[in-house]
Order: sequence, then C-alpha cells, then structure tokens
Amino acid sequence: MGLKIGVVGAGQFAPCFIPLFQAHPNVDEVYLAELVPERLQKTAETFGIKQTFGSLEELCRSDVDAVAIYTQRHLHGEQTLQALRAGKHVYCAVPMAQTYEEMSAIIVEVAKSRLIYMTGETSYYYPSTIYARDRFAKGDFGDFVYGEAQYIHDMDHGFYDAYRYSGGEQWKRTAGIPPMYYPTHSVSMILSVTGARATKVACLGYVDKSGDGVFGKGNNLWDNPYSNQTALVRTSDGGMGRFNEFRRAGWAGKNSVYMSMFGTEGSFEEHGLSQVWTTLSHELTDVSDLLDCPVHYRPEGLGHVNAELQADFMKGMAKIHPVERLPKTFENKQNGHFGSHQFLVDDFVKSIASGDLPPNHAWNAAKYCAPGLAAHESSLKDGEWLELPDFGSPPADWRLLDPYRI
Repeated sequence: MGLKIGVVGAGQFAPCFIPLFQAHPNVDEVYLAELVPERLQKTAETFGIKQTFGSLEELCRSDVDAVAIYTQRHLHGEQTLQALRAGKHVYCAVPMAQTYEEMSAIIVEVAKSRLIYMTGETSYYYPSTIYARDRFAKGDFGDFVYGEAQYIHDMDHGFYDAYRYSGGEQWKRTAGIPPMYYPTHSVSMILSVTGARATKVACLGYVDKSGDGVFGKGNNLWDNPYSNQTALVRTSDGGMGRFNEFRRAGWAGKNSVYMSMFGTEGSFEEHGLSQVWTTLSHELTDVSDLLDCPVHYRPEGLGHVNAELQADFMKGMAKIHPVERLPKTFENKQNGHFGSHQFLVDDFVKSIASGDLPPNHAWNAAKYCAPGLAAHESSLKDGEWLELPDFGSPPADWRLLDPYRI
C-alpha cells in the first residue's frame, strides 16, 4: 500500500513538488491543505487533487501518512510540532524553526515517536555541495580549515512579489524577517560537507537604508533593522566559517547561493561564474562543466511567480548529480533549484518506506538553523561572540538512509 502525502500551503513553492510526490512509485495519493479557498481550489484543479482541506488541523485529522509543509517561514516550527504530535511524518521547507525551544521540541518528538522528519534544504543537493562532499569524503581536502557560503538575494529580485503573495495586506510584517533567521541555504553548504557543527558565532548587521517599510523597528514581527548580515563561526572540528545573508546587494551571478572551501590538501572555490578545484601540489581544475545545471522547463502552476524567481524553478540536472538513484517515473518531470527537488522528494519518501533517517534529518536541520538564530542575537549586540547549543546526534540504533539500497 502506497503513502498518502498531504501538501500544506498552495503558494509559490508547493506546485514544484506536488507533481513529484504524485509521480513517486511509493506514493498513492496527494492531499492538499490551504487556508485561502481560491488557491486551494485552483491548485487542486491544476494537479487533479481530490482530497482537500481548509487547514493543517483538518489535514492532521485525516488518514494522511505524512505532511509536506510549504508555508511562511516563521510558521514552520509550530506547524511541524502540530503534525508530529498528530502522528504524521513531516517534510518541511526551510528553515526548521524560529527558536531553540522549537528545535529541541521537534527533536524530542522525533526521537520519541521515530517518525521521519526532514528539512527540505535545496543546497544539500546543489552541484557544488555534492562535489565538495564527495571529495571531502575521499580525504581530498585534508583537514578542514575554512569555508564560506552566501545567499545573496536582493529584495528587488522577486522577493517583494513573493512576500505580497504569501503575506497578504500585512506582508511587510513577515518580509522583514532577519536574514539570519533564514540561514540554511548557506550554512548547510559547509556543514553538510564536513559533518561538523558551529560551536560559537559572532555576527554584524547592515541597518537597512531603503525606507521601504520592510526593515526597521516597528515595521516587522521581529523589530529587525538589518537587511544584510555577516556571521563568523568556529566549527567543532577546529575550522572556521563565514556566512553572508544579504537582501540588499547589487550583485549578479548564475546562482544566488554559492560556496568555497579550503583544506590543508585541497580547496574548492566558487565565485558565481566559475568553479575551480586546486591542490597543495598546484593542480588546478576547472569543474564548471561538471557542475553546470541547464535550464529545464517552466513548471505547471507557477504563472503567478515573479519572472525574477522563475529561473530557480527551471533548473535541470548537472553531470555530477546521481540521477541513476531516482525513480524512473521522475524522468522528464520538472525539477528546480539546481536539480535538488527530485532528490529531496525521493529522500523523504524512501525514508518513510524504509524507516531510515534521511540525510537532512532533525539533528542536521538544527545544525543548519541554530547558527542563524545566534547570529542575529549577536548582531543586535554589535558582534558579541555567543555560544551555540549542541542538539546532539540521532540515536545510535537509527540507521541512516542509503538511497541506492531501496
């Protein structure tokens, strides 16, 4: 008997994933929950969804096996807990949560129930991250020294429309979220390679000067004045990291998220337009062709998405992507965010079917998210060093997913 997956939220992201859940051989049916009746009806009609619900609460009372949450960023923690406590497996778009308490509570629920929780971190399957992770696992980097990653996404590049669509009349209240409250695209690019965690952080913020009413005291739910933040971290393996979360930056590249890593034996550098591997013995290899993701095609149901953002939902596979592990039913299906969507859906469904932990499990989700929360607090204290909590590791008897085994 296949799974029933309930998608929560019919915004700009969910339509990219609904067809993939529907196409997965381990899924029998996809349900949909959405607060706005017009969006619920239109999305259900577009994708042929028969079972619809007016809220997450209604969905959790149904016979659905798992929920996939694609709602506003600040709601993820409480909605994840609601679903877990209703006995449902959870896939949740990033970030994991807004507080340490929410993250701890999610981990407690997952450890107690053995339900699958997975954070939908696209950067985990970006070509550059895969390349660095593969070389690190082989020992090619040597000891980790330093890594840097950045998510540079100016508000003018589609974010105004996206927040208006999701936030309604009060959209500025949520659009002003601290950049470091959405840190996982950059943080995961380094920590998912090394497996370490950030132990302490110092962060500086750029006070926004635009005057658009999004950032600034009294303008948003967090009284957040910063549109740009830069954090420096110490990692548990003795290395160092630097992460940028920018929402005001005159910058252009083929991707808004990119990374570089330096080790004692080898290094990988990505500068938005090129990707290069270098070594202690002066080897220099341009790997851009291996990591390039061609434009795929425009997915269904995204006519309302700003043109600046649509390219993110139209990226296919790079040569480095292990496409052979994916279900044959995904062939010629839509993809996005540099080839990551299909792998994320497959990880989640295979983890439920096998009972194994997905790569982006709850403990890793906390590692990706927590540095940003501390970083914002540090920026409010003008860069004071702050210690990070250790959320521990999964139970030793909980096997990690091997996607090739299923």
